[in-house]
This record gives sequence, C-alpha cells and structure tokens, in this order.
Amino acid sequence: MTKIVATFEVSYTQILNKSGKLTGPLPAFAQDPEKLIELYRAMVLSRAFDAKAVSLHRTGRLGTFPSAVGQEAVCVGTASAMQETDVFLPSFREHGAQLIRGVTLVEQLLYWGGDERGSDFSGPKKDFPMAVPVGTHAPHAAGVALAMKLRGEERAAVCLMGDGATSRGDVYESWNMAGVWSLPVVYVINNNQWAISLPRSAQSAAETLAQKAIAAGFPGEQVDGNDVIAVYDVVDKALKKARSGGGAHLIEAVTYRLSDHTTADDASRYRSDEEVSARWSEEPISRMRTYLTESSAWKKEDEESLLAECAKTIEAAVEEYLATKPLPPESMFDYLYAELPAAYAAQRAAAVAASDENGDD
Repeated sequence: MTKIVATFEVSYTQILNKSGKLTGPLPAFAQDPEKLIELYRAMVLSRAFDAKAVSLHRTGRLGTFPSAVGQEAVCVGTASAMQETDVFLPSFREHGAQLIRGVTLVEQLLYWGGDERGSDFSGPKKDFPMAVPVGTHAPHAAGVALAMKLRGEERAAVCLMGDGATSRGDVYESWNMAGVWSLPVVYVINNNQWAISLPRSAQSAAETLAQKAIAAGFPGEQVDGNDVIAVYDVVDKALKKARSGGGAHLIEAVTYRLSDHTTADDASRYRSDEEVSARWSEEPISRMRTYLTESSAWKKEDEESLLAECAKTIEAAVEEYLATKPLPPESMFDYLYAELPAAYAAQRAAAVAASDENGDD
C-alpha cells in the first residue's frame, strides 16, 4: 500500500508588477501614500549611496564594496517592517536596511573603509554588525531568537542572507534549530540569482529556495523581491506571527543583482549584457515611482528635490568620513583581551615604536 503522508506548497506574493500596476488590493499599511513615499525615498537614498560608495572605491578612498543595485526593495521592505526592539542580523549587502535601522552613512563608510568604529553604530545597539563570511550569522540568529523565547519577550530576530548562503551547512543547522524549538526568527533570502559567479540554477536543484524551510519544520514562501510593498507585507506578517509565538518563517525574495558581486568582481566574465539589460525592466525603484506618479502622489518636482537632498546628505557624510582621523596601528590590539598576552603586548609595543619613528600622529 502506498499513501500520501504529507503535502506542502509554496506561495508567491506580488502586489505591484514591473509596470507599476497593482495586481491586487493594497495592504492596509500601503493605503497611506505617505508610507509608500517613505519606502520610495529610502530606496532612492540607498541607491544614491551605493553609487557614491562605488565611486569612492574606484578612486581609492574606500575598500571593497558590495553593490545592491536592483535589490533595494528587499532591504528597505524588510527593515521597515521591523520594530525597534527586534534584532537585525545582516549579511554584507544590507546598507539599505541598516540605514532604516539607524546606522548612519558615515558609520557605513567607516566600516567599508576598514575602520571598525563603523561597527559601533547608531540605532539599536543589539543589532549585529555585517557578516561577510557567508551564512555564518544564521546560527547567531537562532541563538538570539532562543534567548528571546526563554525570556518570554515579544520580539523577533531577522536574518537576511543571499541565495548562496542557503547552500551552507551553517544555515541548515540554524533552520533545524529554529524549527525544533519554534523560535521567533524570520529568515529573508535575498535571491539575486548569483552567488558571486555561480548562477542560482547551479546552486540547488530545488524548485524554490523557500521550500528548504519545510524540511526544517516551518513555512517558507516567495515574494517578488522587486516589489517593496509586497516585501514589507510578507515580512510584517511573518514578524507578527513570530513575536506572538508562531515560530520561525522563511521568505525568499526573488530579485536580481544588476551590479557586479562587489567592486572586486567583473560580472561580464560570467553573464551577458543582454541578460542584465532585460532585468532592468523589473527593478524596484522605477516601478514604485511609476505607481506613485500615476496615483498623483509624486511629481517631477518631488523627484528633483529628493535627488538633490540625497546628494547633499551623501556628500556631507563623505566629507565627514574623509576627515575622520584614522586610529593608530596599535589600536588593533586594544580590544582583543581583557589583559593582553605578552606576545601581543610585544607586538603592540613594536607598532607604537614604528609609529613614533615614522612620525605618525
């Protein structure tokens, strides 16, 4: 005898299509034009900052930087749905989300400029710093969520990662713990179709990445990652469920990486210009601008004013960043141990001596 013992499904949510047209009714929050304008402004600032950061790298004033062009709706929609008391655990392409959470432009520039003061950021101090190692922050998210549950807190952890991270063992272990212990954690996958040069099709034979959560015992769903309204809506619902004891949830935001992986990458080596050009018609900022304009909530003057405001804000941040005095070389030793071991103490002394010899301030 053969019988079906379990069935599962993965839903896909889209509210605003690539032409800026509604595919269904607006969620309650989105019926306020000011809220939609707030989301739009955040995406535009994120992209303008992105462009400036890449420019700073090209001119030798910033380290390697991971562009998020085309993926702004994932970060902005996710962070905007969070409460201040939630805890955000980002990967390394989440500057848009960190801006929403209160991390300043100067702090982000310091981080990517190699200054660890950028990790001592504004905003919720319990948010985690960026995690460049792929997927290693996922177990941290489960740990944070477990602490919340043990304390009986109505809070949730939000872990944002790329599609490539879903192939990492760290992530599966995190999902397993989240499912077994019914933890208040929401995992958001920024599926931009590329794990550096490896396409989504070569990463996993699974029809969706969302369905991987089902094996861990909690729901997974897809959302149009270029639709900031839909991203906000599904993340908001998942967070409310998590905070109220409903357990973990996984959201696969389907989008596309229009840029190189980082400024150290040349994506033209592994994908065609035609492929990228076709994807530009789906990007999130233009579709939201189209919707707002056609709804008479946004005008040409508003756009011009916003762009000028973003440029002014970013230039002020860049000036402050470039004027920030670097820490002395010996500072790298100062927070390693409560009491510095003798071997490191000798190295620190050598660094101080070298600075004095070179006349460094």
